[in-house]
Amino acid sequence: MEDVNQLFDAAFEFAHYPGPQGDSSVKEFLDRFPLPVIFNALKSETDIPGFETTMVTCLERVFKTKYGASLIPHYMPVLQAGLKADSAVVKSLACKTVTCLLENQDANDVSPVQLLVSNGIYPLLLEYIIKSDDEVANAASETIKSLARFPDAMSVIFPTDTNDATHLGNLAARSSSLARVRVLSLIVKLFSISPHVASAVKNSGLLDLLEAEMKGTKDTLVILNVLELYYELMEVEHSSQFVPQTSLIQMFCSIISGTSVDLFLKLRAMMISGRLLSRDNIYSTVDEACVKALVSAIDASLESPEMNDTDAHEAALDALGQIGSTTKGAKLVLSTTPPAARHVVASAFDRNALGKQLAALHALAYIAGETRPKSSRIVDEKAEENLRCLIYDVAAQSTKLTPSGLFLSVLQQSSEMRLAGYRTLAALAARPWGLMEILAKEEIINIVTDSTTETAKIAMEARYNCCKAIHEAFLCSNFVDDPRRLKTGEKLQEAVRSGPYMSKKYRDARPEVMMAEGF
Repeated sequence: MEDVNQLFDAAFEFAHYPGPQGDSSVKEFLDRFPLPVIFNALKSETDIPGFETTMVTCLERVFKTKYGASLIPHYMPVLQAGLKADSAVVKSLACKTVTCLLENQDANDVSPVQLLVSNGIYPLLLEYIIKSDDEVANAASETIKSLARFPDAMSVIFPTDTNDATHLGNLAARSSSLARVRVLSLIVKLFSISPHVASAVKNSGLLDLLEAEMKGTKDTLVILNVLELYYELMEVEHSSQFVPQTSLIQMFCSIISGTSVDLFLKLRAMMISGRLLSRDNIYSTVDEACVKALVSAIDASLESPEMNDTDAHEAALDALGQIGSTTKGAKLVLSTTPPAARHVVASAFDRNALGKQLAALHALAYIAGETRPKSSRIVDEKAEENLRCLIYDVAAQSTKLTPSGLFLSVLQQSSEMRLAGYRTLAALAARPWGLMEILAKEEIINIVTDSTTETAKIAMEARYNCCKAIHEAFLCSNFVDDPRRLKTGEKLQEAVRSGPYMSKKYRDARPEVMMAEGF
């Protein structure tokens, strides 16, 4: 018992040592407590609290070093036993140990793939995918992903015999719905590694499993998971070479326009399609007619009674904003008949529904080009005219009567609403009519040039960027030569020179940085 206590104390100190452990410290530790001693202690029963967790953490740190990884091939039977253990913690350790073996192949003379095959490790990892808890399944999945980076592992992971028990298609076929999603997730991870592996995934018919799962289940949770996997798949740089993106957009369109589809499922399809279509390069591989149909489907959904739910409405507005963030996307949401962007503009200045208003203002900022390069903020003539008319029409039907009145109203609301307003005005200032409306209200200029208005760092920077955008547009306009605008120009110039965080008048102003804003 005394020896076990000594081992525990030393392992605890080793496991919790601050900073990385080097080969020399690992050798020193293993000279005192050889691996067989640690393995035997791990199998034994002890009443020391946290003993198993400490031993596992200790071994993880040992095997992450080159020296520790070089020892793994000598203990393959122990590793195999660990993979068959009852303890989830030990199973997870065994998976991570295999990963260490693979990632430190230079430390070993024998091919790690050959070691895993000859010791029957790969089938055990697959069983973890479908039968273990989430933590162990994720560890096994990451291990298989590491294995797939080896050229000689291709025949192991993608056997030519479709009846092979280790074929991922067969694994999915004999799994529960939850386990099938795990298998599909593994397929997506493998696909993301490289074009070579993606080609193997495609040629094995594994991508077809995602579509089959979508069509073969009515389980909303499963469909949601598969939709997320589709998004992850499309995020991969080489996905366009292997995945028919147009058919994916068509699938999203059918979900959004479906009359008997669950609302939450529709919203998820909107969100994912919005994220997908916020990438400029996707339009080179997607049929524009399909994107138009998708935008029309979202437009139509915003007219339906089920979208009266605030969260649902916000999600749809956000999707339109994401689509409109690219130049081609902005043209589409502004040029449909009627323009789908009308919902965004109408909600952006509706103070009766603050949640919708906030989402709509951010969406309007995207559509107007706040995140696009300055040279791409203005789109084609038809889209620009529609944007101008939409804003003027909403203003005319409001108590403010003019766009400048609407803009000022936004900047007189809460800090988070002002932040969205700053983004919108920064984009609209690139239009001559937008700049004219911004300059029409001296109060607007006073707010955007006052560095003491905001206290949160992100809001300070948004105000400053808005001020800078207005100043740049002002310098390029006819207003710069107007004597009546001299003070406005000077005020904008001084505000830009002062920076986002403080002014001469209030040197004590400091940005408040929230935790989420620091990353």
